[in-house]
Amino acid sequence: MRTFPLTLAAALATTLLLTGCDDDKAGGDDVKNADEPSSSACALGDMGVQVGAGAAPAAGDTGTVTVTLTNKGAQCTLKGFPAVDLMADDSTTSVSPDQAAKAGSLTLGKGGTTSFTITYVRGEAGSPKSLPVRKASFTLPGATADAHDLTWSYGEVARRDAGGGAAQATVSGFESSGD
Repeated sequence: MRTFPLTLAAALATTLLLTGCDDDKAGGDDVKNADEPSSSACALGDMGVQVGAGAAPAAGDTGTVTVTLTNKGAQCTLKGFPAVDLMADDSTTSVSPDQAAKAGSLTLGKGGTTSFTITYVRGEAGSPKSLPVRKASFTLPGATADAHDLTWSYGEVARRDAGGGAAQATVSGFESSGD
């Protein structure tokens, strides 16, 4: 009679041990959102870059510039936000993350894609309340040397104040693309 509780205890211990090995990931092929410890930070040199814009038509309107990245290298991980700077002839301003966005972690396998969006308010041409942006530059989290420059052809960007303050612009976190 005493062997039954011992057998039951051994079976429970084995079950717990085996279920503790389950990593709760959905399928072996779904590495896009897996947090693999062996993944390194994504490098811009391994990324294809495409830009699409919904330019703001007039001063005071909101526009967007979406940057899509395609991983052409080995599996890598993006943790946090892209760092974006808007550059005028005589000044540079950093773009803050969107307050509603959360910094996440996204793992991209070879061929995986992601995107982020710069949202801005168009400024009035020639106004001291506007930043005459000529290009935008971005880097990926964990990559300090690589930067990618984009020609800015979407008009001036409004400033938060007339005294040369920061641009009225934000950057989203990385969004999953595709399946």
